[in-house]
Amino acid sequence: MSMTGSPLGDELFQSSSRLKKIEATPLPKPLKTRVISVSNQKGGVGKTTSTVNLAAALAAKGLKVLVIDLDPQGNASTALGIEHGEGTLGVYEVLIEGAEIKDAVQVSPENPNLSCLPATIDLAGAEIEIVTAFERENWHALLKTAIDTYLAQGNHPDYIFIDCPPSLGLLTVNAFVAATEVLLPIQCEYYALEGLSQLLRNIERIQQALNPQLVLSTILLTMYDSRTKLASAVVDDVRQHFPAQTLNSVIPRNVRVSEAPSFGRTVISHDKSSVGSLSYLEAAIEIAQKGAQNGR
Repeated sequence: MSMTGSPLGDELFQSSSRLKKIEATPLPKPLKTRVISVSNQKGGVGKTTSTVNLAAALAAKGLKVLVIDLDPQGNASTALGIEHGEGTLGVYEVLIEGAEIKDAVQVSPENPNLSCLPATIDLAGAEIEIVTAFERENWHALLKTAIDTYLAQGNHPDYIFIDCPPSLGLLTVNAFVAATEVLLPIQCEYYALEGLSQLLRNIERIQQALNPQLVLSTILLTMYDSRTKLASAVVDDVRQHFPAQTLNSVIPRNVRVSEAPSFGRTVISHDKSSVGSLSYLEAAIEIAQKGAQNGR
């Protein structure tokens, strides 16, 4: 029985066409390493999911990517198949004990182009220890110093994604000081823009006091449900307020995206032809192309 003209047949044809276009699109390498902090103080917006899937998408297109898991929950490490049990050398040792990133980085089994600096449970106490280090002039630049050292040692990833905790605490301040860009995932649901003004004020404070290079470069709309008017209204609202930053690609609700971490994988390797994977691949292409257009 032919599926031509059926909803399922149309969907399969669209997915095949999208995947062919994605695979045929070459990605520009950035002029230098792009350091992108992925942040939203609201939980449950797809922050970690977006971090690992964008990183995996860029790696699948041949670019070298490092993910820094700055969230004590360690979900990014889990999704990338990275060991992060107690005793594992990770971001805590880098920030607090002066370990070097090169000694703590692990290559993801997902892709040889993809590596991760893991988060262990020790990171949960890092903010307290950073507080006690306030008298040190560089308490806010612990991560930046470590990244600068890593790059100076001849390591040249095309992208570094920093997965921030869902708060605006001292770990996030370190991420904002280390990064040149902020990527903001926004959930296509009620209260999506709640807290956004506070985040933008914090970015502005960091710009003025600690890192004038920091910009909100990218907004990614996540958990989109085409069946609801609310989701479309959120998309329209965000694009109206942030036309230059908001990607055309929108990430839909998709069971493949949700189940992939339980296999220690991203959706890119779990099911490359799924609508979730295709959407993240298209978003990654857009991020790379927009960066090239803006001289990054």
